[in-house]
Amino acid sequence: MKKVVFLLALALSLTLIVSCAPESSAEDAADDRRDEVVIGFPSIPAHFDPLGGFGGGHGSGMRLLFSTLVELNADLEIVSDLALSHEVSQDALVYSFELRTDARFSDGSPVTVEDVLFTYQSLMESAIGIDLTMIESVSASENIFTIRLLRPHSPFILTVAEVGIVPRDLYNADFGINPIGSGPFMLTQLDAGQQFILEANPYHHGQAPGISRAVFVGMPDEDARLAAIRGGVVDIAPTSAVLAGATGYISGFNLLIAETVDNMGIVMPTVPAQNELNQFGQPVGSDVTYEVAFRRALAYGIDRNLIVRDALNGFATPAYSENDGMPWSNPESRIETDIEYAVSLLEDAGWVMGDDGIRVRDGIRASIPLMYSAGATARQAVAMSASQQARDNLGIELIVEGVSWDVIAERMFSEALILAWGSANPMTSFYLFHSSHAGLDDFYNPQNFTSPIVDAHLEQAVNARTIEEGIPFFRLAQWDGVTGTSMPGYCPYIFLINQEHLYFTRYGLDTGRRPVHAHGNAWPLVQNLREWRWTN
Repeated sequence: MKKVVFLLALALSLTLIVSCAPESSAEDAADDRRDEVVIGFPSIPAHFDPLGGFGGGHGSGMRLLFSTLVELNADLEIVSDLALSHEVSQDALVYSFELRTDARFSDGSPVTVEDVLFTYQSLMESAIGIDLTMIESVSASENIFTIRLLRPHSPFILTVAEVGIVPRDLYNADFGINPIGSGPFMLTQLDAGQQFILEANPYHHGQAPGISRAVFVGMPDEDARLAAIRGGVVDIAPTSAVLAGATGYISGFNLLIAETVDNMGIVMPTVPAQNELNQFGQPVGSDVTYEVAFRRALAYGIDRNLIVRDALNGFATPAYSENDGMPWSNPESRIETDIEYAVSLLEDAGWVMGDDGIRVRDGIRASIPLMYSAGATARQAVAMSASQQARDNLGIELIVEGVSWDVIAERMFSEALILAWGSANPMTSFYLFHSSHAGLDDFYNPQNFTSPIVDAHLEQAVNARTIEEGIPFFRLAQWDGVTGTSMPGYCPYIFLINQEHLYFTRYGLDTGRRPVHAHGNAWPLVQNLREWRWTN
């Protein structure tokens, strides 16, 4: 039996015997793997094929195995990777990349411009994972790769940073489980649903990783990860604000706190209940939440600081948009708790207090289920706090219910949901609020929000020549002085908190300088794995 399979079995057994295990076991664990790190990881990918949807996006794990033409550094600046340099035409329609000649895949074969061409052409044909619909054509000549766009696309260079290059001649049906890339690591073992192991790629063109072997042990359950930490089975693992606050000090481990743009809030239908099912066969809309006044009342009537303090033990900050702290965030989106104003909104809209403490209008109670993903303790805590405040402050009943993601997918078009998004790419705002994404099953806009005004601002932002030129329009989409996607505006999303990502980390493990984390506490943790190292 392989060592890591044993680690997995031991971690699982610890959930049953943790009360009997002495906390000193973490300090006493053998310290003989200073060239290896064991990570308690929430999920194990089914495949590692970037052409099949693996990775992509800010903070993904794709770049551990694959190189891109350019990449984002810890300061969210574009720097070279496979491309030594790049140029953009004055009209922002043509991007030209000069490739380096010393890059090699993990089997030792060279990375060529034909591999880059094959990768982009394949993604353009399949449309899986990464949106390349803005590209008109791609071409290669000697060592220059050229992309021609149909129209300017201001965040396009960020899209380039998300495309992992695969070898044309080695790509096959089994590539996802036997990937070959030119990133800092290579996959050496994959046990479906249990674990995977990465080792340093000896042919990588960049700086060699500080740790040459990383073992990712699948631990989807928060309590199992905590038990594995207490037993010293893993060196680092994500935890939640709820567990971190309740657990306190663990001998031999620090609590690592990572800055994020991971914003959590409530989405609820912005359209009345519909007579017909949607394209997915699900009910749509709510006669309770469809009016702006109702949603805005909740936004102003909930104290975000109370959620941070009481529900999340201080491991969060109040949130006011999907991109707080990013250059394209509009500071005018910020609101202050104002219960008196919130109550006036409800009363002006005809919602009167019922005998049971819940408001009613035209025979309809101000009551709606509020779903969260079962097992996610932070989402549960946020939902419970918001629900209590909504009832006490406003007379609105949010019925908290933990359900599976499959159930959420069925009910999210007609009920309220705790949802979280965030990245270092302004296209997140486009996906969340542009009408073209309303009512799809990708979890961006299940509330069916549409607005021609917001669409116009977002389209101007995306069609600008550069991100810098697009920023004013992204901000106008949030608030243009009259309305927008922010809570003083149409309020399609009641933003509540920006959650910090938390990790129990063994003493001596230096995780380097971290870029700001995108949504999700798993892959963003290891996006800079090549910088990790053990210290004294």
